[in-house]
Amino acid sequence: MIVHEILHEMVRETPTAHRSDQMSEAIQRLLAAINAHDLESAAALFDETYRSAQPAHPARAFVGRSQMHANWAAMFAGIPDLRVEVVRSVDDGNTTWSEWSWTGTRTDGQPFDMRGVTIFEIEDGLITAGRLFMEEVEQENVGIAEAVQGLSGRLPGQPTDR
Repeated sequence: MIVHEILHEMVRETPTAHRSDQMSEAIQRLLAAINAHDLESAAALFDETYRSAQPAHPARAFVGRSQMHANWAAMFAGIPDLRVEVVRSVDDGNTTWSEWSWTGTRTDGQPFDMRGVTIFEIEDGLITAGRLFMEEVEQENVGIAEAVQGLSGRLPGQPTDR
């Protein structure tokens, strides 16, 4: 609890902590372009040599604005009502940490709901690198006990073998 209170105090006192209406200009422009489904404006915010990594999914890494353009063209086509929201954003020098919510309905009628964090490096108004920690929201109601058992093979509170 003390760590939580200290972190809360640090974020509250840090002048670079922003609500979504005060986030970095590049993130504001990206949010607006995605919600307008303006692919060209969104792509123009990325450096030609943009580097993308998804640490939880290493095979999804790529380099280049052209791949970003292709990815988002597919997103806009497959989720015609896609809406994104920045829940919170914090700037730290040339790095912006943002919590996102992406929602919509795919053309096959399935709901689309992703949440997570992006860490973007921004230089001269262009996004040069990104680390995305975006995940689909679980549709099943898996409680914490089942989640821990899935991760560890044991239910919380289960006697140990020692």
